[in-house]
Amino acid sequence: MKITNIQTTTLNAPLKTPFVTSLRRVDTLKDLVVIIECDDGSLGYGEGAPTPQITGETLGSMSATIEYLKPHIIGKEIEDFDAIIQLVHSLIVKNTTAKSALEIALYDLKAKYEKLPLYRMLGGTQTRFCTDITISMGEIDKMISDCHNAVALGYDTLKIKIGDNPKKDAERVVAIHQALDKNIKLRLDANQGWSAQESVALLHALEKQDIIAEFIEQPVAADDTEGLKYIKERVQTPLLADESVFNLKDAQKLLDMQAIDYINIKLAKTAGISHALALADLSKAYNVQCMIGCMLEGPISVAAGVHVASAKANIITMLDLDAVALLASHPVKTHIDFNENEILLSDIWGLGVDYTMTTPKLN
Repeated sequence: MKITNIQTTTLNAPLKTPFVTSLRRVDTLKDLVVIIECDDGSLGYGEGAPTPQITGETLGSMSATIEYLKPHIIGKEIEDFDAIIQLVHSLIVKNTTAKSALEIALYDLKAKYEKLPLYRMLGGTQTRFCTDITISMGEIDKMISDCHNAVALGYDTLKIKIGDNPKKDAERVVAIHQALDKNIKLRLDANQGWSAQESVALLHALEKQDIIAEFIEQPVAADDTEGLKYIKERVQTPLLADESVFNLKDAQKLLDMQAIDYINIKLAKTAGISHALALADLSKAYNVQCMIGCMLEGPISVAAGVHVASAKANIITMLDLDAVALLASHPVKTHIDFNENEILLSDIWGLGVDYTMTTPKLN
């Protein structure tokens, strides 16, 4: 199975409601889709979400990265899969989301070549999953209303976006906690919005009211590793690192420091599936659970995340793969059942997705 062409296009999809965090506001998803063609007619699909505030990438830079890598990959046989993956990572540094999109398409093709669904090629067996859903940051009444709507749709785990003002954040969490049944689990995500001292003070205030979230995600700046350790040593609420962990080196440092409780794996940060699997293995060696998360992505990227979750026992129970549920519509045919909080993988070979090219090519 020889690779004969690589093309890119954009996936444009409106959101049901604006996605608001302490870092950004998004009204419409605009992702890069990578399509790899082979001489037998097989197609591999990949996708990446430009998130300049986190990975530093835009649609333009991602497209340029694919164009740079393209001539080095065309003509290669998918049977030489490991060598191709190594090539992708050796030819250019950083550009993690672009490389992830390309990797996802390559894994899709490899699973089709093996005549297996991707999760089975990766050694997974589980096909049914539950995800949380993100509650965007806003005024308290609106956030409570959004929480009630999510619960009515079947979600029992809510990820609450906070991080613009510690005092107001505490008020938001207390109000949401009081408004919901006690069986609803809360995850808090500050998106680097606080200092270490503010984090400890806020979490202590919540804990004194018996409000202990499932975790607090990335409360301090990505490079503030000492801040993470400071928080972990002083609070009961488990601490999950997100933007602080892109790669194995980042994770190794935090794990050796005993600075975190959990790690959020995102393919857009790890530069794809291969490094995500390695990161899960490293975390397991330290007896640390992982969550599989996503950027604001469409069904192709989210599908890849679900397949990875099936392959690794230490991330099966913690999914933050709600991005498809946030979309009002999208031009992606999928054999994966995305039904609000429930996601069901199929036995279709590869990822189980098909992209209908209804938008102009970038190249």
